[in-house]
Amino acid sequence: MINYFFKLQNFDKFFDIFTKILPPIIIFLILIAGYKIYYSPDDYQQSNAVKIMYIHVPSAWMSLLVYSLMAIFNVSGFVWKNRFYYLIARSIAEIGAVFTLITLITGAIWGKPIWGTWWAFDARLTSVLLLFFLYLAYIILYDNIADKIKAEKISAIIAIVGFVNIPLIKFSVEYWNSLHQKASILRSAGVAIHPAFLAPLLLTFAIYLLIFILFSLIKIKTILNIYKINSLTINKFL
Repeated sequence: MINYFFKLQNFDKFFDIFTKILPPIIIFLILIAGYKIYYSPDDYQQSNAVKIMYIHVPSAWMSLLVYSLMAIFNVSGFVWKNRFYYLIARSIAEIGAVFTLITLITGAIWGKPIWGTWWAFDARLTSVLLLFFLYLAYIILYDNIADKIKAEKISAIIAIVGFVNIPLIKFSVEYWNSLHQKASILRSAGVAIHPAFLAPLLLTFAIYLLIFILFSLIKIKTILNIYKINSLTINKFL
C-alpha cells in the first residue's frame, strides 16, 4: 500500500492540498473558539479558572491519541516489516511529546488555585508524567542509536510496551483515589458537562487535531527530504 502510495506520488499531492487548506481552516476555528471561550460562563466553584480546561483537556486527549497512533504504527512496522511505518511513528512522536508537556504545565497551573498545589503524585498526574518520559525515551533511542534499523526496533519496543500506560491514564481516576476529577465526557453514564462548556472544548480539540495533521505532514515531508526518499527510492528504503 505504501509503495503504491509513493509510486503514484500521492503524498506530494496530499501534502500540497492539505498544507494549503488547513492553515486558513485552523485560523477560522481559532477565531470561533476564542469567541466561544471568551463568552463561556465561569464555573460556580472554579470561577474563570475553569477556562484553562480549553487548553488542558484537548491537549491531554491529543497526547493519548498521538501515543496510541505511534504504538499502532510501530506494531505495523513489526507485522508488515515495513520501515516506513517506523518513520511515520518517529515523525509524530515530538508532536505528542509537546501535547503531553502542555498537559502537564496547564494541569499544574489549573491545580494551584483549585487544589492548592502545583503537583501531587496521584495516579492520573504520575501516569501522564510517565507518558511524557516514554515519549522522550522513544525519541532519544531512535535518534541516538547509530544503526537505524536497530534503532527502529528498539524504540518500537519502548512505544509498544509503553502503550499499557494509556488505559492506566484513562481509568486511573476510576480505580484510585485522586485529586483529579473523574471523566465528564467518555463515560458509561453519558456526557456530564454543560453544552456551554462542551462546545468550545470540542472546538479546541478540533483545532489541536488539525494542527497535529498539518505538523505531521510537514514533519514526514522533512524526513523524506532528509533521507532523499521519493517514488524511485522508496523500494530501497523499505
